[in-house]
Amino acid sequence: MTETRRIQVHHVAQNDPLALPLLTELAVEYSTRYERPFEEQFDALTTHPGEEFAPPHGALLVLAEDGEPVAGGAFRRYDEHTAELKRIWTSSRHRRRGLGRIVLDELEAEAVRRGYTRIYLTTGGRQPEAVALYLAAGYTALFDPAVPAEEIGPHPFEKYPSASC
Repeated sequence: MTETRRIQVHHVAQNDPLALPLLTELAVEYSTRYERPFEEQFDALTTHPGEEFAPPHGALLVLAEDGEPVAGGAFRRYDEHTAELKRIWTSSRHRRRGLGRIVLDELEAEAVRRGYTRIYLTTGGRQPEAVALYLAAGYTALFDPAVPAEEIGPHPFEKYPSASC
């Protein structure tokens, strides 16, 4: 017998209880990879002005599977034509299932619906999985990939999504 699980997309506020487990695990990941205090990372993620990730210029979404938050991400206005993706995350227990790509697709589609024609994002040099995801999803690296990651600093990417997203 196979079990069918459903993924639902929830548009939430930064302080929504559905977002808290993902933001908490993201803070743990950042503090571990970048050797910074957990509290500092958690505070940065949860006290950043939530209105930046709210309509009409932003969005924060959580993918839930059978009610459990499994992945999420957000965007905010970067400029008049550009949405900046932030906080893209997949729970460590649910990786390698394509959920990050679903988050990207959902964020891109919502940004296009909001009138953005360009998507911009940065990721850290200690996140090679994120770099691979963005390249596989059609993002253009705005840095020289031949330069060692630790010499680049934040790794910027951009994409001009089609209106059919």
